[in-house]
Amino acid sequence: MHVKKYKMGRTVAKTYAWVAGLLMYTLAANAQSVDKIPLPGHMEQGYPRLYITQQEKKALEKTIKREAWAQEVLKGIHNRIDEHVERHINDPEWMVSRLMMYWKTKATKVYINGIYYSHADGEAPVPTVRFTGSRDYTTNYAMPDLEDILPYMDDERGLYLRNKTKAGNPLEWVEPSKTGGIIHRHNQKIMGLARDAAFVYWLENDASFAKFAFDIFDTYMTGMYYRDEPIDLLNGHIQTLVGLECFQVIHENTLVYASELYDFLHRYIEKNHPEKIKIYDATIKKWNDQIIKNGVPQNNWNLHQAKIILKAAMVLRDNAFYDDKKGREYYIDYILNVTSARQWSLTKFMDYGYDKNNGVWAECPGYSFGVTGDLTHFINDFDNTFDHNILPYMPVMKKAVKVLPQYLFPNGQTVAFGDSYYGGLKMEAISDMIRTAQKNKDKELEKEFTEMYRLFAPEEVKTSNSNRKPKADISSFFASKPVELNAKYGKGDIKDYITQTFNAPNVSWHVQRMGTGKHGMMVSLNGSLGNHMHANGINLELYGKGFVQGADPGKGAGYLQPIYLEYYSQFPAHNTVMVDGVSSYTEMLSYHAFDLMGEYPKSGQKEGFYPNITYSDVYFLEPETRSDQSRLVSIVKTGAETGYYIDVFRSKKQRKGDKFHDYYYHNLGQGMKVMDAAGNPLELTPSEEMGFAGGHLYALDYMWDKKAARYEEDYQVEWKIDFPDEKEDVFMNLWMKGTEGREVFAIKSPPNKAFKGDHGLPYEVDKAPYLTLAARQHGPAWEKPFVAVYEPFTSSEGKSIEKISSFDDENGNPEFVGLNIIHKSGREDVVFSSANHNRVHYKDMATDATYTLVAYEKNGDWVVFVGNGKEVRANGYTIRASDIGNMVLEHKNGELLLHNEVPVTVGRNNSEKKFSAGALRKIVLE
Repeated sequence: MHVKKYKMGRTVAKTYAWVAGLLMYTLAANAQSVDKIPLPGHMEQGYPRLYITQQEKKALEKTIKREAWAQEVLKGIHNRIDEHVERHINDPEWMVSRLMMYWKTKATKVYINGIYYSHADGEAPVPTVRFTGSRDYTTNYAMPDLEDILPYMDDERGLYLRNKTKAGNPLEWVEPSKTGGIIHRHNQKIMGLARDAAFVYWLENDASFAKFAFDIFDTYMTGMYYRDEPIDLLNGHIQTLVGLECFQVIHENTLVYASELYDFLHRYIEKNHPEKIKIYDATIKKWNDQIIKNGVPQNNWNLHQAKIILKAAMVLRDNAFYDDKKGREYYIDYILNVTSARQWSLTKFMDYGYDKNNGVWAECPGYSFGVTGDLTHFINDFDNTFDHNILPYMPVMKKAVKVLPQYLFPNGQTVAFGDSYYGGLKMEAISDMIRTAQKNKDKELEKEFTEMYRLFAPEEVKTSNSNRKPKADISSFFASKPVELNAKYGKGDIKDYITQTFNAPNVSWHVQRMGTGKHGMMVSLNGSLGNHMHANGINLELYGKGFVQGADPGKGAGYLQPIYLEYYSQFPAHNTVMVDGVSSYTEMLSYHAFDLMGEYPKSGQKEGFYPNITYSDVYFLEPETRSDQSRLVSIVKTGAETGYYIDVFRSKKQRKGDKFHDYYYHNLGQGMKVMDAAGNPLELTPSEEMGFAGGHLYALDYMWDKKAARYEEDYQVEWKIDFPDEKEDVFMNLWMKGTEGREVFAIKSPPNKAFKGDHGLPYEVDKAPYLTLAARQHGPAWEKPFVAVYEPFTSSEGKSIEKISSFDDENGNPEFVGLNIIHKSGREDVVFSSANHNRVHYKDMATDATYTLVAYEKNGDWVVFVGNGKEVRANGYTIRASDIGNMVLEHKNGELLLHNEVPVTVGRNNSEKKFSAGALRKIVLE
């Protein structure tokens, strides 16, 4: 299929008035410090103009005549609207009467009670547009089919709708506040049909389509002309969000349909109803002003509002046509360059939201992807419409697109903390950058993003000969054709996009990873900084054997639903530690970040480090109980297909009086076993200790089938993803160090809602209980931290770890824990973790570091890894540094390799040698 792009002004591009040389000078001077984005120098004066001009109509007609795909699109549109248009000829009231309006009362003023509709009063000379029922879209009711809708429905009993909860879905009266968003969505549906009819009229000049479109448009827009902004009886936050048709200005999409309809029907209106234009323009301006007045500027709302405002602005005339001088240029300049309380300029919006160092947007991943994709499409669409490239005025966008692969787990799914879902990398932002580069003949930009596209979507590389079938929508005629890649540009290097560690402080997110695919490893930690975040403390997502096994739960339900507010957005739903059963803080827009105290290798480092160990050490102040929390997480790769994770979580209240600290871990799977260190089942009994009773979070009462045991020895927990017989099963094994005052719980939690579709899993994750371990430490958990070793494995491979045991510091440091990990291969790992920098001893080893790992291979090779330390002694070697830092000394094949981020002295047998900070390299001790 070859989809042709018809942009406004294709045939008049040469008449554009602005001076290219001056523009290029301005771009060069201001690309990195943008105060104002210039407006296009020429804008089409005729109609239509949004997608296509009148001059370009013949080219579209030729395309439809020659191209089968275009004929199918047009046929699909006709199939959708023809019956309605034909009915309208003899019964012009049938469809119009099914709009949701104040038909009898003709109300002008709407009153809401917070997020719910209350009532309406006032009287206009014509029927007015009915306001929607609730900000919360959850409802038991549905709009009937068009044939079953009562015409001119405006009854004191409410709306006559279908009850989805009763057998047969009977029709019954229901008050508007219980109808969610179905009122405005229904009106959008009818306006969409009218928009399609307006397009067909413009294309085929059949007046019956124009009459159908006009009657709906005129009824709706005239009715909206007399409608006022809703009034919140509570005088609360919702007053700053409401639009004219619904509770959130970002969902005023009827204005988009109306603008597109107006664009295609404008010539008809000029000829047949010119007196109406003043009313329609005033309605569009009022609606735009309402969207500017209300909303939320510091997140994705700002952009969603801008997209609606731009579409509506484009069908207005120039400023000079209006007494208030608020025409097309006014609104375009407003969204680009003007900042008001709830609608920021595009430049301020990006300055606020993007980290200029790495390109990460300050919201959870799902919303971050959306903003970046919307912005690149905005740039592309703006360029196609006005022949005006604004990308040079938005320099952070290159980084924003190039950083997207950092969100990927080894299986190609993106991280999903906060209000996000697991899914593949969306390619639209990358392809938009290629299109922008191609249109503006920017070869360097095209090469950069073509290489990225080929790397991350090799199976999706499409040419103009693609067989993709377009949908039956007018947008298909004007959508950009599938991106055509220049054959001379190859595939990029994955190291340029994905690094072993990555830190995004503006969203309190840190990643460690090794490898790709089934045997890759990755851990993602996040705090709660930015928008659409959860109250989750130091939260962990964990990957193993092809799946994000320790997955985030998703949002679970609508943002205003109790299960979201009380469970999915709260501590117990996440892989974190909760204090005294009460840890919580504001979800959604949150300001609770962790501090990155240490990491290896450095964030974004591409080479020069030891590849088989990573770690991160973060600190978090839990605000509800004023508790210090520290989490050290390490990946240790022991072979091409083997490796494990270390997790040391410390938690204590600053003011003492700790009751208990609960370590939660949720893992995918249909089964979970709790065993002692030898693999024997632990005897757990039903328990009601973990619940709301006692003054704890409501979240705990959403969990069920709770079983517990006081157990102070080491134990194991094993989760199993049970595949059909022909496929190998996937496991996660957790070993946890026992300690005095410890209690273990096995729990069933509400389903994980972050997976849309099965994602290759053998069961319905979104319907099954999310199997959960909770380890409770009675009293503080600082000197008795939660110490866990996670090993993912499969049934065909089995576990690679044979035995794990713990040891204490020989000097008695109470803030220390040591592990001895024996592998079936004969490898032995000795792990040191300390909350202070006191020197600790074990056998012939000593260290003062936060994290030390000494690994002995069976063949005589070994490695000493030091995280945030100044001195270590192991294997007969001593490494000393003048400053705290990371160091690695490896003995491999008879050679010594050193990576030191700080200057060190390496000594052995009474001889020593100084080394400046340097990347991993071979050294020789004389």
